[in-house]
Amino acid sequence: MRGNLFEGIPVRLEAERFETLLERAGLRLERIVSHGQATPEGQWFDQDGDEWVVLLSGRAVLRFNGEPPLALAPGDWVWIAAHRRHRVEWTSPAEASVWLALHLAPG
Repeated sequence: MRGNLFEGIPVRLEAERFETLLERAGLRLERIVSHGQATPEGQWFDQDGDEWVVLLSGRAVLRFNGEPPLALAPGDWVWIAAHRRHRVEWTSPAEASVWLALHLAPG
């Protein structure tokens, strides 16, 4: 298996694009492409498993419940423990924000 994380990225997107790159027992690796999208107001993610995410290109802002916003630049990564409520506050509308997310099954 082989690929390029920056291949096939559209100039504009109506909605975020999620692509599973690898899936094995207990883990899923996905590429996420955002282009100005954010989590809808008032909505929070509350996942059963842990997640490690890295921003490969673009710009983004994450927010964890009860905490100040966290600005991300290319190369920045974040560990999101299970049930740590979070949301995407902002992604750059001027360029694609490419994320790599590793989801771990509850354990």
